[in-house]
Amino acid sequence: MDISQQHPNLPDDFVQLCQSVTAKRPKAVLDHILQYGFVTTEELKERYGYNHPPRAARDVREHGIPLETFRVTGTDGRRIAAYKFGDISKARFSRLSGRTGLSKQLKDELIERYGCKCFIYLEKVDKRELQIDHRVPFEIDGEPELLAESFMLQSGKILVM
Repeated sequence: MDISQQHPNLPDDFVQLCQSVTAKRPKAVLDHILQYGFVTTEELKERYGYNHPPRAARDVREHGIPLETFRVTGTDGRRIAAYKFGDISKARFSRLSGRTGLSKQLKDELIERYGCKCFIYLEKVDKRELQIDHRVPFEIDGEPELLAESFMLQSGKILVM
């Protein structure tokens, strides 16, 4: 069965973009939505073991795939978030549409400029524990120019969710 028969309401190039994602967390979200039409935060926690479902949705968005958040009733009767595809015309189909990998050179430039310290805790951290993060969140500003002033160093410990 070809793509257009499996997903008759979705453009083939959009389905191919979704299927091209190989990272585990966003792939689980995309595969579930392609199969069932949406995924809930409850399913992301219970079925896939993701303790922070909004991060899984963010991973999908960072691959250039629009998601819409809406509310459904969970198994316990409370209102919970669910995710489905958003405006497909806003999907970014180029390979560069997701997040850009940040180089060791940029990390070294940040360390030279600011030292080996976390921008959040303002404490010294071993170089290998530092990670690069955007000064303005990716969801707000997209991918900035690769200039040191657009990024900051953070302890990898605070980035784990």
